Amino acid sequence: MSPESPPPGSVRSAAEVNEQIRALWLRAGGTLSAQERAEYELLVIEWAEAIRAQVFEAA
Repeated sequence: MSPESPPPGSVRSAAEVNEQIRALWLRAGGTLSAQERAEYELLVIEWAEAIRAQVFEAA
């Protein structure tokens, strides 16, 4: 995980996480290294949790 990533349990919006995912892909040039893939997986999990939180709040 990158140094800019918040500690586990921090709450960011899905849009913020999506922006970081897009930035990761741009930096990687479309091909992720093993370390970048691990970061990507964590970001996708965080994004999914943020989406679920938004859906829960809307309900």
